[in-house]
Amino acid sequence: MQPSDRFHTIDTDFRNPYARDRDRIIHSGSFRKLEYKTQVFLNQEGDFFRTRLTHSIEVSQIARSITSHLGLNESLAEAIALAHDLGHTPFGHVGGDALDECLKHDGFSHGFEHNFQSFRVVSSLEKRYNGYSGLNLTFATLEGILKHSYPYHKSFLPARIHEHFNLNTHPSIEAMVVDRADEIAYMSHDIDDGVNSGLISFDDLKESELIQEILDKVAEEGVSQEEDEMFRYRFSSHLINHLVYSLLEFSKDKISTKEVLSARLDSQSEIPIGFSPELETKIKKLKKILFKKMYQHKKIVIKMYAGKQAIRGLYKGLMEEEKMLPDFYYKQLSQRAKHRVVADYIASMSDRHALSFYNEMYGKM
Repeated sequence: MQPSDRFHTIDTDFRNPYARDRDRIIHSGSFRKLEYKTQVFLNQEGDFFRTRLTHSIEVSQIARSITSHLGLNESLAEAIALAHDLGHTPFGHVGGDALDECLKHDGFSHGFEHNFQSFRVVSSLEKRYNGYSGLNLTFATLEGILKHSYPYHKSFLPARIHEHFNLNTHPSIEAMVVDRADEIAYMSHDIDDGVNSGLISFDDLKESELIQEILDKVAEEGVSQEEDEMFRYRFSSHLINHLVYSLLEFSKDKISTKEVLSARLDSQSEIPIGFSPELETKIKKLKKILFKKMYQHKKIVIKMYAGKQAIRGLYKGLMEEEKMLPDFYYKQLSQRAKHRVVADYIASMSDRHALSFYNEMYGKM
């Protein structure tokens, strides 16, 4: 990361600064790789299932709708949404957990955390300009990516982060919208993918009051569950609309003052974007049901275990023989710690690249 004025650089441009941020993110190599990174189902399992790329686009669409209605900056929300998953490893969260375990097992206490990795991707790892690293994004976009998850203070954050970003405040309201849009998107599309795959059924989810309410709305339209694809589409549409309108209704008065919109709120203060306590309780129950009945399904666990083994094997092999690194990463070994170069390379991989490289190292998995 370069001098502090880098965070505030705004050149003359026909776009507004946040629209320019969005465009730089979309044209980055890391964004394109999201097409082949797992959300829940491995990319190879079919063309229908969501990936990190389709998830990021869905989060962006929901965040734009919310910010538009609340009179906030749509381009800022869109840029943060499109970048929020750039730091994910192959194989979803279990891939990141496996890489974190590998690093800590070798004594590197800072480990790996995908949210901070997203920030590192846009602020240093992408190479697009002479003279400095990163995509040269605005401060508000970088802050929204860095503070995607609460709490914002993390033991592994370097001193330069504390110098440039106040970790005692919440990010912008737009960044908070992205956080909840992320939640809305993955709940709705994980259910859609889970039902489509046959791992769960709507009957499995009926013990959730929220799901039953949405099923009743679809039934009122006269759409039968036998009309599989249409029923799932109408279900997802009603679920997203219900959550978005509920969030708008609960949040609109909390952000109506100029003080809230213009200031960075103390991180100990209440986040003004969210759902009513009653709906929050229903959402927590739904998440528990999804965890038990889908995320812990045997077929998912087997695939994720295979992914973890691939991450462990790649890390072990590359740490033992760094000459297997591509030239771009191998050249960095003279300037950066080997474990971090290896971790950055593994995190940048798509699922298919990781599996292919693992099979090349050890034989077909």
